Amino acid sequence: MDKQNTTLSKITHLLEQSYKVRINDLQESVTLANEALGLSEEIGDKEFIGKSLNMLSLFNMISGNGSEAISFAEKAINCFESLEDERGVADAKYNIAGIHYKTNNYHLGMIYLIDALVIYQKYEDWHNQSRTQKSLGTIYEILGDENNASEAYRIAIETAKKCKNKNLESNVYNPMSGILLKKNKPKEALEIINKSIALKLETGDERGLAFAIYGRGKVNNYNKNYEKAKADYIEALSIHEKYNEVFGIGMTKHKLAQLYLETGEKERAKTALKEVVAFGEKYNLSRTKFKSSHLLYEIYRGENEHQKALQYLESYLIEKDASINSQTLKVIENYERISKIKYEQQEENLKREKEAIIIKEKQAEETANMRQSFLSAMSHEIRTPLNAVTSIISMLKERADADDQKLLTSLQFSSKNLMRIINDILDFSKLDSNKMQLEMHSVNFKELINNIRETYLGMALEKGIALNVQIDEGLSKFYMLDETKLFQILGNLVSNAIKYTNKGSVCIDIELMSSAAKKDTISFSIEDTGVGIAKQDQTKLFDSFYIPTTITTRNNGGTGLGLAIVKKIVELYGSSVTLTSEKGKGSIFRFELELERTTANIQIDQKLTNQLKGKTAILAEDNEVNALVMGQLLKKWGVKIERVKNGYDAVKIAKKTKVDFILMDIHMPEMNGFDAAKLIKDSPNDNQKTPIYALTADVTSVNNEEYATYFDGFLWKPLQIDRLFDTLVNQ
Repeated sequence: MDKQNTTLSKITHLLEQSYKVRINDLQESVTLANEALGLSEEIGDKEFIGKSLNMLSLFNMISGNGSEAISFAEKAINCFESLEDERGVADAKYNIAGIHYKTNNYHLGMIYLIDALVIYQKYEDWHNQSRTQKSLGTIYEILGDENNASEAYRIAIETAKKCKNKNLESNVYNPMSGILLKKNKPKEALEIINKSIALKLETGDERGLAFAIYGRGKVNNYNKNYEKAKADYIEALSIHEKYNEVFGIGMTKHKLAQLYLETGEKERAKTALKEVVAFGEKYNLSRTKFKSSHLLYEIYRGENEHQKALQYLESYLIEKDASINSQTLKVIENYERISKIKYEQQEENLKREKEAIIIKEKQAEETANMRQSFLSAMSHEIRTPLNAVTSIISMLKERADADDQKLLTSLQFSSKNLMRIINDILDFSKLDSNKMQLEMHSVNFKELINNIRETYLGMALEKGIALNVQIDEGLSKFYMLDETKLFQILGNLVSNAIKYTNKGSVCIDIELMSSAAKKDTISFSIEDTGVGIAKQDQTKLFDSFYIPTTITTRNNGGTGLGLAIVKKIVELYGSSVTLTSEKGKGSIFRFELELERTTANIQIDQKLTNQLKGKTAILAEDNEVNALVMGQLLKKWGVKIERVKNGYDAVKIAKKTKVDFILMDIHMPEMNGFDAAKLIKDSPNDNQKTPIYALTADVTSVNNEEYATYFDGFLWKPLQIDRLFDTLVNQ
């Protein structure tokens, strides 16, 4: 018994030391924790086995060894669950959350953070509540929700002070400084980051100091103090490399590369960015990787190095889409959970509600696969028939007379409006502005505005109100813009205005504010005579999922996504949306866009389509309508196709006949597109190197890491004819 007590004391000492020295010697921490684990296993003590595993999980998370960290944490959870030790389980889940959200799996990060937070609140564990709230704030900030991020950081500081932990307090000042920079408050940002540095120096936390110095570098960079910024980044990088802090290394190298680019050191920037891409690939730092790939694309595009630009653009798009699509619906679900927990913490005495949330979250975990399957099926079932509709409309317009053209144009806009609604639901993760891009092309501006009016006129007439449009005569007929996204902005604002207006009118007022060179600054105002919005609701109105209770009735609910989408898209254009409203007296939403004047959009030239003449393809598509449409389209371009209805036949043809490209539907009977592509690429045949493009309406298909690499690209249904043509010509 004395021997066992001695061993337990030694294990306790090893674990305490391992946690203490992690600040300055992470490798020593790993050694001590491994020794503690060995001794715990020798005496068969599950509690200390779990604690040792949790320590090893934490240290591997810090080092960026994701799979090892998760493995240790899952083993720890098994130990603690068998002991009914909730706090041990919470510590393990916190570690797992860190791995997930640092590799862009925000929905999984939220799930584990929520589980941990509920337990920490139950035991009034202020230390771990602070850590968890800081991590939740980070996720909010990445997703562009600065209000909720600031609130989470505020709670993190408050709980850090309750447990008198200056390190935890200073950790939160770093991201808060970043938010102040985004709000154009560099003076306040510098004050708070200097406070963080002072606390880190006081506590001797060298690892944490690196993040604080990095934060100061961002402030100096913002103020164009490039030499100071560079010195800060290099100092932070040196410390990160000393402790093998991979997350810190990746983001610091990326910022250094941006600085080189800003100061005209283009070659140095390219070298640094390529290193970051390789580093991100090695450690699964998806966000760092795709941001660096996008910068390289912009550099090479500016140098007219089209092949290299395309290479990095494809890398950016693949990485970005993988990050985006894995979040669909789950981020929505987890935002709702976070909101509930935040209110519970503020009220502090709602113990029964906390227990109910734990149950709900366990149920949510059990049904996660069901939700993913539902999302996949819904995406496929909705988009597949819509693909046929939009493609047939495009083909009919080419041979229709003037009267039919007008009808088909209205039908085309209605189908696009339906697609907008579907995308709001299925592609919610586009709210993160870093994961969206504008697709600019020449658009008939007045025609677009009139079509928007036609789309919503019926909705207005049903309510007995007027829908008026005033367009400045000085505006150009054509502008370079993203037609779909401007439709989303105005569509959301107009439909909301109609929804909350019971008498009077809704007016779309578009005014030319100024002109310079080839660009016009245009003001857009959507004014209604509706119920108006109370002052207390106006600041939160653009937050995701926020629906003011003062105006919500059973007749006008909604998801609360519309205005959040408007805000993010307007920001993509480099502008902002403002609101003027008074309860009972209507509302005015206003924003300005700087648009380039242009001429009529150049359609696909029939002569250019000769570029595909004589090409051959395998078309694997089980849907007869889609196959018919695709067949007609490819035939018009001079492409000879072998059409099959399942993956099995696609593989069979690929082994017999060499083709120029393969168009592969994902969901097919007998053998799906994933398995078919894998067999073609992995088995000896003449088409092993042939490009394979996925034709799919399933937004989740790109997340299939096991198979996604077998495809050279994903062509989403409804297909955009121009994009299909460009893809095949440039393959």
